[in-house]
Amino acid sequence: MSVVKAPTSSAREEDAAVASAEPNRPPAGRGRPRDASRDAALRQAAMEVLAEVGYRALTMDAVAAHARAGKATIYRRWDSKLDLVIDTCNQLVQRSIPEPDRGSVEADLGEFLRAFASFLTGPVGKAAQALVGELPHEPELAAAFRESFLLPQRDVLRRIVERGVRRGEISPEAPIDTVVELAGAGLLYRLMLTDEPLDTRFVDRILHEALLPLLRGRATRNDR
Repeated sequence: MSVVKAPTSSAREEDAAVASAEPNRPPAGRGRPRDASRDAALRQAAMEVLAEVGYRALTMDAVAAHARAGKATIYRRWDSKLDLVIDTCNQLVQRSIPEPDRGSVEADLGEFLRAFASFLTGPVGKAAQALVGELPHEPELAAAFRESFLLPQRDVLRRIVERGVRRGEISPEAPIDTVVELAGAGLLYRLMLTDEPLDTRFVDRILHEALLPLLRGRATRNDR
């Protein structure tokens, strides 16, 4: 278990300055200019606390203590822990998962899925698992997570396949929606339920044995 660190004196002074302006809650957008490197440190702290205690137990106080920051520093940037967690996920996934365009569906899907698997199993993997596990119990979080995280990744997958249709690699009648759903679901199922490695070998298997055959018409509902 990590040791909770007390805010520094400068952080306490920053809190006091904001509190004097509005005692109940530090207003966003006031005070000293935002420091982008500080934002990154706060997001990292949020991910580490989320991985350790889960979404329900995560508090702004815990994130502030972990980051050795004043709570006002966090509230200047995010209005709530929901905003903080969703923004953190967005920043991490934008930095970690590319939208490849290498000229073929096979290459693009493979690169995207390997990057997504690496993201899920990397330093934020435990946080991602903790977050996904809370979605059935937190409707507001689930809606925000779908809108800002899941849907953009689904759109990337769809654009990859649609480029393949335009290049003539994929039939316009291919089950694009099914492939897009299976790609994400397969990775999350492997990560959260099977207790087996979400590695390159698995990604290549789901790509070559499921997704590409569906796109190329080797499997249809009428096959027996």
